[in-house]
Amino acid sequence: MIGHSDSSLLDPNNMADDPVTEFAAWFEAAQEAGLTQPNAMILATARNDKPSVRTVLLKSFDDRGFVFYTNYESRKGRELAVNPQAALNFTWLDLHRQVRIEGFARPIDEAESDEYYATRPRGAQLTAGISRQSDVISDRSQLEQAFAAADEKFASGGVPRPAHWGGFRLQPVVVEFWQGQPDRLHDRIRYRHTGSEWLKERLSP
Repeated sequence: MIGHSDSSLLDPNNMADDPVTEFAAWFEAAQEAGLTQPNAMILATARNDKPSVRTVLLKSFDDRGFVFYTNYESRKGRELAVNPQAALNFTWLDLHRQVRIEGFARPIDEAESDEYYATRPRGAQLTAGISRQSDVISDRSQLEQAFAAADEKFASGGVPRPAHWGGFRLQPVVVEFWQGQPDRLHDRIRYRHTGSEWLKERLSP
């Protein structure tokens, strides 16, 4: 995997007191490196001890958590409704870096979903309304016909956000920063929330 780095060794004493501030610096570095979609992240969910995983896009983050958008009736949406525990993973191969995040994902306010939805391209808005994400369909023409019908229906006005589409915010409780180093002597610094503060710990590679 990502086994070598020219970066300096990670020193928890030189890292931010909270993981979101540290993540912001790492995310900025990934953007400045010109990586393809540095906001792509793996999202893992589970229901009835059956895990599932997929790639989604980080759309915003702050000290409240990490926000992504989806169909609430999709598999991930249904699983999070039953079990809000989830995990994220950012893998930036060219930088020999990973960030692993564990926490609880819950729907965001409707007003916040409305605000983001309004910034989406019209085609993406139409698809959000007609797609029954994760359901079995007969063929692609079923999607194309539904898309054309929605396009005609809203031809003279804006496309409203469907009630089944919106955002989740994952509030972190554990965040690990992983930096590849030579000889597989990788640096792993974990932030763990104790209930009142963040504790930084070094993990063995």
